[in-house]
This record gives sequence, C-alpha cells and structure tokens, in this order.
Amino acid sequence: MEIHAESLDTVNNGQVKAIPVEDIQSTFGSNSIDLISKPLGSRILSFSDEWFAAAENLTTPTAPIRKPGVFVFSGAWYDGWETRRHNPEPFDWVVFRLGVASGRVKGVEIDTAFFNGNHAPEVAVQGCFASDDREGEIKSKDFKEWETILPIQECGPSQRHAWLLPSITKPYTHIRLQMFPDGGIARFRLYGDVQAVLPKDTSAVFDLAATVNGGVAIQCSDQHFGTKDNLLLPGRGKDMGDGWETKRTRGEHIDWCIIRLGTTGYISKLLIDTAHFRGNFPQKVQVFAAEAGEAPAHDSSKWTEILSPQKTGPDFEHVYEGDVLKEVQGKPYGYVKLVMIPDGGISRIKVFGSKAV
Repeated sequence: MEIHAESLDTVNNGQVKAIPVEDIQSTFGSNSIDLISKPLGSRILSFSDEWFAAAENLTTPTAPIRKPGVFVFSGAWYDGWETRRHNPEPFDWVVFRLGVASGRVKGVEIDTAFFNGNHAPEVAVQGCFASDDREGEIKSKDFKEWETILPIQECGPSQRHAWLLPSITKPYTHIRLQMFPDGGIARFRLYGDVQAVLPKDTSAVFDLAATVNGGVAIQCSDQHFGTKDNLLLPGRGKDMGDGWETKRTRGEHIDWCIIRLGTTGYISKLLIDTAHFRGNFPQKVQVFAAEAGEAPAHDSSKWTEILSPQKTGPDFEHVYEGDVLKEVQGKPYGYVKLVMIPDGGISRIKVFGSKAV
C-alpha cells in the first residue's frame, strides 16, 4: 500500500506537543469535544483488519477494561482494536466519519491500555473534507486525498498518549487512524471544536447548547460520577452513566456547569432531563445566562438568572418556557450556567432559541 500523506503547512511549520497524562483533561476539557465520540454519532466506514478485537471499541466513551484469562475464538479478549501479526502492508488503518458536520482538530489521544507486547508501536492521523456521497471512495484503501493531521508518533505499552497540535483552521469531515505496522489500541480520541451547519433563517428555533451545534461544557464544579460533556449529547441518556453526576455533599451546597452556546442566541425554552436519575436527581435546578465574549467566572456578578430554583423529579424531562423564564425577551446570550441544588445527576440540558446574529 502506498503511504500517501500530504503534510499541512500548519503541521510542517508548527510543533506537535506531547501532553502528560495528568494534563490531558486541563488541556482539552474546557475548550474541546471528542469529535469521534460514539454517542455523538460517529461512524466507522472501513478498516484494514480487526482480527483480534473490533475497531468499534476505539470510540467507546468509557475507559478500557480488562478481563484476564478470558479467551474467545480469535484469542485473548481485549477492549480495543487489535489486528493480526505480520502485516504485509506498511500500516493498518480505520476510517471514521465524524459525529458532527465537520470539526477543527486541536489534539489527539491514543490509549494502549492493557495492550502490552501487542500494542501499536507507532500511530498517525489523517483527515479530509468531503461530502458524504463520496464515502464509497473515502473508505477505500486507495483514496488519495488524505492530509496529515498528526505525523507519526511513537507509542508505548498500556498507557495514555496525547498530543496538542499546531493551530489548524481547516475543518475535516473524515479521519483515518494509522497504526504502524499492526497491533492494538484501546481508545482513540480526537479533540477539537465543531464547525456546525446552523439554520440560515434567524427565526428558526434549535438547541443552542447541543454539541452538534457547537455548544461546549467548558467548566463545572464537580464531575465525580459522570462528565459534564454528556449534558450536550444528542437524545436522552442511555443509562445513569450517560449524564453529569456529582458526588454527595452535606450541608448547604450547589453544583454548577458553565456552557458556551454554539452561537449567540435568544433563549425561548429550557429542557432539563433527569433520565435514569431516580434516587439521585437534584432537589432543584436553577439557570443563569451571560453575554457572549469571555466566559464569566462561576461566581461573577455578570450572570443573569433566567430560571429561578425549580423543584425537579426523577427520570423526567422538565420543560421551562413562557412566563417561567425571565430576562430572556430580546436579550442575546452566549453562555448559560446550569445549577444543581444541592447536588445529584442530570442527563441532558437543551437550550432552545434562535440565532442573534
């Protein structure tokens, strides 16, 4: 197989920076999403091989697990993607369609958890921007329009690796993960921001906070049991792990999450879903909003209350609109702050409204 990888000027002239494991969350957690997250709707179009373990495991949102001593027809059970030995081609590969219209890539994470002696020695990542009707071409091993996003990087056994990329302004729709020459990878994360396709009609109402529309949960007080990023995913949560859940507290307390909307908008309705949270839903919820620009600190006076504290119930979609909302008529906002009183779990928040610009 021909190795075809056109290097972008931003990669050639910039510097790929390795990120220590302890800094991955702080580097990407406040301004990026995983563009190939399985719950976001990403798809695997094709792969070179998956003899020992399936490529679809790469985008599982939870951490890899181990089942020592468990064997299946192909060999030892692994929670990841593992190919045959002795690959006759230069590399194995997987082609993905992003879970969003398109996205700009900021960083890459490769986790080789529990692959030790059979891990991928080296990896690289390529991308292209193309319409979905070309996927017949894109999934072929002979597709020639790939551009290098992450040049070849060395991997070690059973560990997380992450790289911050030089500024890339070009959006991508499809990604190819390369593994040189073969082996196993547990998880693949592609950090970046969404280049959303929003309604042209300024009167159209849509979810301003949805990840697919460019919304990002940038900061929260705590996410002990469930990550803040789940709040903005499509649909309802599939279980209690598919939501934002904080640790138990004692005494007077609140938990909060700040969300940057995908576009500045006029808010007309809020939906707060406690799906699957039956004994651990918050007693009350409260919502604030702030103007576009730099995000205010959680305790800043720049926040405007748009929903006063409301009692919530278990496993239910709570809808707030009309007179229940305040300070929203004719006022454009770029951020919302969701507050749980005192703590608990919420599956989703949807902030319906129309574009302000």
